[in-house]
Amino acid sequence: MGSLGGGEAGAAAGWRRPRFLCLHGFRTSAEIMRKQVLGKWPADVTARLDLVFADAPFPAEGKSDVDGIFDPPYYEWFQFDKGFMEYRNFDKCLAYIEELMIKDGPFDGLMGFSQGAILSAALPGLQEQGVALTRVPKIKYMIIIGGAKFQSPTVADKAYANKVACTSLHFIGDNDFLKAHGEKLIESCVEPFVIRHPKGHTVPRLDDKSLQVMLRFLEKIGNETSEHSSNDVDEKEVCL
Repeated sequence: MGSLGGGEAGAAAGWRRPRFLCLHGFRTSAEIMRKQVLGKWPADVTARLDLVFADAPFPAEGKSDVDGIFDPPYYEWFQFDKGFMEYRNFDKCLAYIEELMIKDGPFDGLMGFSQGAILSAALPGLQEQGVALTRVPKIKYMIIIGGAKFQSPTVADKAYANKVACTSLHFIGDNDFLKAHGEKLIESCVEPFVIRHPKGHTVPRLDDKSLQVMLRFLEKIGNETSEHSSNDVDEKEVCL
């Protein structure tokens, strides 16, 4: 578990960085995702976010695709069958994420890659339906990298019962094996920001065009977070 940014002085002045819980990909780790993001995104982007990287609850049950590229240990959020229709330890995963959010929050949003992205995109809807994250503040923002929708109706019927209304940024790779699923996820979101890149299933670097989309997204959520912080400060002053 590790955090980047944030500051009590900024929060006290009515400004703070949006705080994101970052969920890594299948059979990777918090440290691997940290390296993927910080190694590819410019500092003027990551400096505007308070990023908390967390390991998934379960040790990898099989070989990792990043074995030989990134060092172990590797973790997974839950297990699934070949058709991605049946999930094991899913409820335990949801409870684990909620405990993380209680311990290290409050969080404004979720950022996920691959399996972590699928989870991140489903959690706002599950929270809205009252079946997950019932003890933490509402998720307001999402950054989805190489994401998709859950296929099983047992999860999908609740996760996507309504369009996902929170402000979201989606990365879609031209050569990502999940591209078609990522496009369907975008259709389930209200006015999403979208970054398209020529790579595959990866955390991509930001070219000039992608950076402009990212900065528009950051400006929107940064302004909203500052407004919320200012309101919180005003309420405390009234109470005093």
